[in-house]
Amino acid sequence: MPIIVNLDVMLAKRKLKLKELSEKVGVSTVNLSILKQGKVKAIRFTTLDAICLALDCQPGDILEYVE
Repeated sequence: MPIIVNLDVMLAKRKLKLKELSEKVGVSTVNLSILKQGKVKAIRFTTLDAICLALDCQPGDILEYVE
């Protein structure tokens, strides 16, 4: 898949654990873990917005397109 999810990189930069992000965003740890592994087929804009707000980043910091 040409879309790479860099959620783990952003979590490390912000020194946050997945559980802490889950509590801030209101998405289960399991769903965030699946996203982090890049195994999702879609993400809601509201979820992406909440993650970006919690991590103080842009969507491009989390999602990367590679040919």
